Amino acid sequence: MTTTKTADVDGTLAQIYALAGAGCDIVRCTCNDEAAATGLAQIVPRSPVPIIADIHFQHKLALAAMEAGVHGLRLNPGNIRKPADIKAVASEAKDRGIPIRIGVNAGSLDPEIAELHGGATPEALVASAQRELAYFAEIGFDDVKISVKASNVALMIDSYRLLSETVDHPLHLGVTEAGPPPAGLIKSTAGIATLLSEGIGDTIRYSLTADPVEEARAGRTLLESLGLRERKGLDLIACPSCGRAEVDVIKVANAAMEALEKRNIPLQVAVMGCVVNGPGEAREADLGIAAGRGKGHLFVKGHVVRVVPEADMVEALVAEAERIMEEGIEAVIASADAGAAAEAEATRVELLATQGADVNRVEEHLERIQEITKN
Repeated sequence: MTTTKTADVDGTLAQIYALAGAGCDIVRCTCNDEAAATGLAQIVPRSPVPIIADIHFQHKLALAAMEAGVHGLRLNPGNIRKPADIKAVASEAKDRGIPIRIGVNAGSLDPEIAELHGGATPEALVASAQRELAYFAEIGFDDVKISVKASNVALMIDSYRLLSETVDHPLHLGVTEAGPPPAGLIKSTAGIATLLSEGIGDTIRYSLTADPVEEARAGRTLLESLGLRERKGLDLIACPSCGRAEVDVIKVANAAMEALEKRNIPLQVAVMGCVVNGPGEAREADLGIAAGRGKGHLFVKGHVVRVVPEADMVEALVAEAERIMEEGIEAVIASADAGAAAEAEATRVELLATQGADVNRVEEHLERIQEITKN
């Protein structure tokens, strides 16, 4: 959702384009006054993605937003309560073919429903959505999506589970008012990912106290991580570092992420602190680099293709990523430097001899296990 004043057309459009660039598919803008509705009329035709108008308290602003050409509405049944107003909006939406999201929020629940159900319970949130659906049904409108958001993650999860069992409509997931990162990211991911893994949910939003571009990036990353969306951006994986690390993994990983994200390279890239386990543990990565004895060992799908000075690790990683995008993975593997793999293996063996802990003495342990079980 945009954080600009919607009446600021240029500023809002700039934010919408930034959100779209970060992977956002739908953008919601507030429509809280006449100036915002006027702004929407200028924003919608120039937006690269569908625009949803967020409506609170004044149903006439929903009518104005539809006249402005928005692609959808979000109504909060907790603060637009008059049945006649709700049905007037739904009737106009039906005539125009515009969908509506019923956006129930635990923090703005109708007091009557809250009292009936003993507070903001899952049953209360679902009842609020059902009452709105009943108003829509009276005028034959069913182009609806529903959300039952809460800032409490457990309440949010239970509410959506109950909603999914109660209605047959698309669901929009979110932990509302999650707060700033990193806590907000953790809470949002905990709620949204849990439900998506159960097959519940059709659209999502991270509600962070941060630049909304961070919300879009987080949502995109989550969907790509769950395999629910084709990767369009960088997926950087890195070891957590340990006593065997030959470089400052955090520093190298951050530098690599910054350099690769600027180029919008949709690869899985690994940054590993040592060559003892690095290439093996990250063999499925499209591209990676592991440090060892002052050098960086570049590997593609587990194949070491080049060895570079440690100071050039990030620069070499970026160059190899660009080569993969231009020539393809197989071509880069085929053009590996002669002797690179052998040099990397020699370094690995050397480090094993000096740093190898029990975790690396697998064969010795296997022999002892066999001796024990035979006796």
